[in-house]
Amino acid sequence: MTIWEMLAVFVAGISAGAINAVVGSGTLITFPVLLATGVAPVTATVSNALGLVSGAISAAIGYRAELVGQRRRVIRLSIVAAIGGITGAALLLTLPSTAFETIVPILVALALVLVILQPRIARAVQRRRELKGEPEHPDGGVLLMVGLLLASVYGGYFTAAQGVLYVALMGMLINDSLQRINAVKNVLAAVVNSIAAIFFLFVAEIDWTAVLLIAVGSAIGGQLGAAYGRKLPPTALRALIVAVGTVAIVQLLIRRFG
Repeated sequence: MTIWEMLAVFVAGISAGAINAVVGSGTLITFPVLLATGVAPVTATVSNALGLVSGAISAAIGYRAELVGQRRRVIRLSIVAAIGGITGAALLLTLPSTAFETIVPILVALALVLVILQPRIARAVQRRRELKGEPEHPDGGVLLMVGLLLASVYGGYFTAAQGVLYVALMGMLINDSLQRINAVKNVLAAVVNSIAAIFFLFVAEIDWTAVLLIAVGSAIGGQLGAAYGRKLPPTALRALIVAVGTVAIVQLLIRRFG
């Protein structure tokens, strides 16, 4: 890489780290930049996943106050996310690069609809449980476990808009504030990225310059995103998620059909 290409990757890493802390979809910034510098698509995906680990950990640390009291939930959901992440990482190296590209925009669009409707859906689910006398599942129950497993498979494969899927699923099935759910999302993203990164270390070609630049940049961005994202009211956070998710859909469609 030239010095300007290295600077571009570093700045992309900062931006991705900040966006991932608040919403997710930071890969849609770093991945195109890596491709523009001449990195091959699979190598770019692998190097990006490795580089973003530090950003995800940084964001989780930045949201540590919102994680208080969620230890049991985080552990249970992290186990599911880890299984999905390693599965997705394996699929990246075995399936053709276009395997997920058709279905992903549909998944993200559905997730955005769920994010918009999340308050109403959550109230409806709560009323249904009360009418049937069903106990509330603090961890979201089996439905959330299955949904997070599938979202984590995708996350291990590509990661773009993974956070939007997590927030949509947890917001619908867990009775808690959006900021606390977002904090759990950051932990799950860190788990999936870390698991996938460990897998890639042994089986994939890696651009270590890109990894280092994105790692440092995303760690800085994760702190910036957490510092400002934690102050957003639920309506503003939801609007930001929808805005970023919409951009993600457009970019994914351009990548698939452009």
